[in-house]
Amino acid sequence: MPSSRTINLAIAADAGLFRKMLRGYLSDSENINVIFQASDALELFNKLRQVSIDILILDITLSRMDIYNMLKKIRKEYPAIGIIVLSESTDLQVVNELLDIGIHGYVSKMDETEEIFLAIAAISENKIYRNKLLTDALYFNRQMNTMIAVNQYSITLNEREKKILKLLWMELSNREIASQLFLGVRSIEKIRQDMKEKLGIKSTIGLFKYGIQEGIIEIDSLLLKS
Repeated sequence: MPSSRTINLAIAADAGLFRKMLRGYLSDSENINVIFQASDALELFNKLRQVSIDILILDITLSRMDIYNMLKKIRKEYPAIGIIVLSESTDLQVVNELLDIGIHGYVSKMDETEEIFLAIAAISENKIYRNKLLTDALYFNRQMNTMIAVNQYSITLNEREKKILKLLWMELSNREIASQLFLGVRSIEKIRQDMKEKLGIKSTIGLFKYGIQEGIIEIDSLLLKS
């Protein structure tokens, strides 16, 4: 784990054995503190009212509608929490729908175990975890929009905004982008917010979708290979 600060984390999954195994695995990292576990939505929200966490790992085994409602509630009431979804599904439409709600990472249970640590590290630095599955989902979204001739954006970004969007896609932090562009960190934060407001977009994922749709971001060919 590259970050040196302690990351307070929670695990929500209905399978008790899975929760305990995941907690034990994550606890081997010196800077991860698993604050609590929850077996269902009721227990999860009760505990979120009592303690603060940085990241929530959510195992989605409930019905899609239940998960969507739960995630929307978390995003509304606890917007600062980074959310990693664990799932057996690699359905790109499902990944896209969850990204639209506002998750920060999606990890398949078929992936290597190291993947969950990479996701935690990225999200702890306020980044989206851009693994192959997420990239494929965004590419799938572009292909679907192309097929139905969607062109929802009438406003364009200026060259500086496009550059910042490309650097975000390259997984640079606000501080790293500020250094490259010789600007202050707060200036980068403001430009990012201005970009969202200009385009009517609420999240970084939304900016990525815009960038891909408009050809500003080029999908990595390596990540699109199976």
